Amino acid sequence: MSENLSELLGRKGLDSNFFDALGNLARPSGTPDADELALLADDFLVGKANAFGTASFYDFLKPDNKGKQVYVCNGTACECAGTQPEVIEQLGRAFRPEEIGHMTCLGRCHENAAFHFKGRNYSGQAIRDLKDIIKDVHSNHPDTYHVEASQQAILTRDFSTVEAFYDPWRTVLTMDPTAVLEEVKTSNLRGRGGAGFPMGLKLEFCKKAESAVKFIICNADEGDPGAYSDRYLLEHQPHAVLFGMLVSGYITGAHHGILYIRAEYPEAVEVIQKAIEALNQKGLAGKNILGSGFDFEFKIIQAQGSYICGEETALINSIEGQRPEIRVRPPYPAQRGLFNKPTVVNNVETLAALHFIIREGGAAWKGIGTERSSGTKLVCLDSFFNRPGLYEVVMGTPMSTIVEDLGGGFKAPVKALQIGGPLGGVVPVDKLSELTLDFESFAAGGFLLGHASVVSIPEDYPMIRYIQHLFDFAAYESCGKCFPCRLGTKRGHEMATQAIEGSYTIDRTLFSDLLTTLKEGSLCAHGGGIPLPIQNILQYFDSELKAYFN
Repeated sequence: MSENLSELLGRKGLDSNFFDALGNLARPSGTPDADELALLADDFLVGKANAFGTASFYDFLKPDNKGKQVYVCNGTACECAGTQPEVIEQLGRAFRPEEIGHMTCLGRCHENAAFHFKGRNYSGQAIRDLKDIIKDVHSNHPDTYHVEASQQAILTRDFSTVEAFYDPWRTVLTMDPTAVLEEVKTSNLRGRGGAGFPMGLKLEFCKKAESAVKFIICNADEGDPGAYSDRYLLEHQPHAVLFGMLVSGYITGAHHGILYIRAEYPEAVEVIQKAIEALNQKGLAGKNILGSGFDFEFKIIQAQGSYICGEETALINSIEGQRPEIRVRPPYPAQRGLFNKPTVVNNVETLAALHFIIREGGAAWKGIGTERSSGTKLVCLDSFFNRPGLYEVVMGTPMSTIVEDLGGGFKAPVKALQIGGPLGGVVPVDKLSELTLDFESFAAGGFLLGHASVVSIPEDYPMIRYIQHLFDFAAYESCGKCFPCRLGTKRGHEMATQAIEGSYTIDRTLFSDLLTTLKEGSLCAHGGGIPLPIQNILQYFDSELKAYFN
């Protein structure tokens, strides 16, 4: 049935997009009404249940969103920093309880106290100026954070001009696509979104797929709490991202590039749109680019609040206007993706790396870092560090160097770091000296590099509460397609909650069985990945948890 829906929802092309239409309908009131959904369903020849099922899934489309005026960040970094109760209290003086909603991580982890109001994000001391913000939506509260390259600046390199930046693109247009692909494969660039899959292989699979229509998708909806590297690139290095999409399209023969950008990053949408307009005006994108005969057109699709859309097949379903449930693989997106056409999905940082690879050659990128983890990586340090901010480091850099030399150590006692988002490992601070920043070191240590986001868990934050928080997040964000994830995350949250309330002692065998079921039975990394940080906590903080387990 979903394949048929893919065809139906794609028959009008990208310019008339079902999901876009849903978002537009929701803007005036916060959610589309039943009559609007019915008309939209008829227009796209899909059932009314399909339209309602899609709309009711997302935070910013479902009926619960109606009437919301302001949103509070409930990301892990803000949770651990303990800033949000004051934010909620201050907002409660200006808004009714039913007017206050939540958003999952606004990417303000460097200073916390984050909230969203009328298309703008605020953090830090901004809550103290709430009255002025309400009066003047565009009041001056700049988001500033430290940005530094520990060695070679590649992803954080200063931007010159559009003309100069796209010189390598002019060269690409004169090359055979296979030769360009070989440079990417030589680089050994691995996906920066978590899985670490070689980008060159993704592009090759799509290139070999036979289809007149193909798509390149930039996954800018990976909202790992603690990570703001995607936001940095979208807002401050937009052309690096667009360049990567252009090159990917040229290699694979795709003529359409879609940027699926988090609703939580409204400023990024504005910056990217201006960058696309600049490219089109200069003939560097669009029809018959620079007389080469190659076409490539960009489209921005603004997400509507769902963490699971960071998973590539759920993202594809979302763009189509279906519920963002994950797809069983195979077939893989490179074989049958968006609207059943070959599709390459890469995250923001992966795409941004292509500019250096094309400009300097694949061997230059391969020569940076380690044998299997080449290049540089963006690392985000949260507000517990003396020097919070975004750091570009060479793969293989000792974690102790990142924490102590770059981050300047901690402002307050910290007992562990969760690195790589909510599905990443929880690393005790005494284990940091054993790790280097690369895929292999983290895997060997029983952790996961992922996005390389860093969330500090303070000494006084109970680990049982952290387990509860992780399960709560996983349950809320589950797409619900498979039983292990849909039910298992909920059961885990119930166990932790009852243990905290003192009415229940968790059976270790039962809890272990639950984690095994999640890991082995879930269809994607959402349910399959949540056991890792919890197992890390059980392993390294057993003495703290003894009161809650038998």
